[in-house]
Amino acid sequence: MLTFEQKLAVFASFPELTRKDVSLGRVNFQYDRSAYDKKNVGYHLHPNGNGFVYAGRVPGAATDDKGFVNIRDYGEAELRELIAASIRSLSPEDETETEPEAEASAEAPEAPGQTWKDDQGRTLRLALEDDHWFVYADDLVDSAFETIEEAEQYLREEGFFPA
Repeated sequence: MLTFEQKLAVFASFPELTRKDVSLGRVNFQYDRSAYDKKNVGYHLHPNGNGFVYAGRVPGAATDDKGFVNIRDYGEAELRELIAASIRSLSPEDETETEPEAEASAEAPEAPGQTWKDDQGRTLRLALEDDHWFVYADDLVDSAFETIEEAEQYLREEGFFPA
């Protein structure tokens, strides 16, 4: 089993991934060029050794119902292979079948209703990621919600409306 630091080093060795520190000391690694809604290749890597790799589009990968593989007990070679397979599966040039949602999100920079503005011209972005709704101010997470209704209520209470 690799330590947390060793797992971070393996993920960091892939230049196409971007590190995102999240709550409780956990770390995500995102593939920003993903042709699909999923961007997290490494998900909730934790100092206790736990963590996940998205492999929902990797043929033959034993995943949970959300498409993730638990990498707690993975060795370095095995982890590198899984990360590389995940990136390949999310890459636009490796698409074997077209998903309408992926095409729409690749063509349009923002999906309708995701950008919210207030009467002073400030903007926030609402995005669904890993079953939660996140409100972003630029690239920073402002808030997170379990449902879109909660997120929209929060935005309206703060004086924002769909752009």
